[in-house]
Amino acid sequence: MPIDQLVLFVAAGLLLNLTPGPDVLYIVSNALRGGARVGMVAALGITAGCFVHIFAAAVGVSALMAASATAFTVLKWLGAAYLVYVGVRLLFSKADDAIKLEAHGVDTTGAIGSKHYKTIFLRGFWTNVLNPKVALFFLAFLPQFIAPTVEHKPLAFLLLGLLFNFNGLWVNIGWALAAARLTQYMQKAARRRAAPKAGESPRGAATREAEERGGPLRWLDRVAGAMFVAFGIKLALTESPNA
Repeated sequence: MPIDQLVLFVAAGLLLNLTPGPDVLYIVSNALRGGARVGMVAALGITAGCFVHIFAAAVGVSALMAASATAFTVLKWLGAAYLVYVGVRLLFSKADDAIKLEAHGVDTTGAIGSKHYKTIFLRGFWTNVLNPKVALFFLAFLPQFIAPTVEHKPLAFLLLGLLFNFNGLWVNIGWALAAARLTQYMQKAARRRAAPKAGESPRGAATREAEERGGPLRWLDRVAGAMFVAFGIKLALTESPNA
């Protein structure tokens, strides 16, 4: 591939990865709730899911799915149901005085263990894998940058897909870091609003701070949940490419 075409491919890939969708929403919502590390684990889960689509497209599985209305419909409904499930969990999640993060795999004390990271990673993985639109995207986008004269097209497809995913990982990590930064700002604002009042006990001040922090997070859960449900409905209404 000529260097100018490679630069165009990288630039287009970065712009596409910056476009908000279910994957970005999953990363941002987790980073807002659990911080930068949780958001980056979510980003790794999304990236791992993309690898599945890349390898499937390289060996022709995605092309087969695109050609089969039944296969597309089955995966579409599975993906839509999963997105709606995640959205409903967020809509009805409850945050207690310790800012419970159960919906994202974080325990009630805020301490995050390997089990919780695994949960966050796997949910990100399935959020991406169960979205047939990602598979169709790779089938439509990558071939544009593969010359007709290339002998080993599956290998070229695979290499471009890996490059796209590598660049996308850093964009996703950027989303996580930006969301975590916003969380820090919200926490500082909550601490200022919850500054101890005259005659108030330290425990009372701590309780008010938890309430100040928990209020915005509950609203963020509701907004994220509604968006996940909307993405799920939108996916369910997507027509098969063979329709």
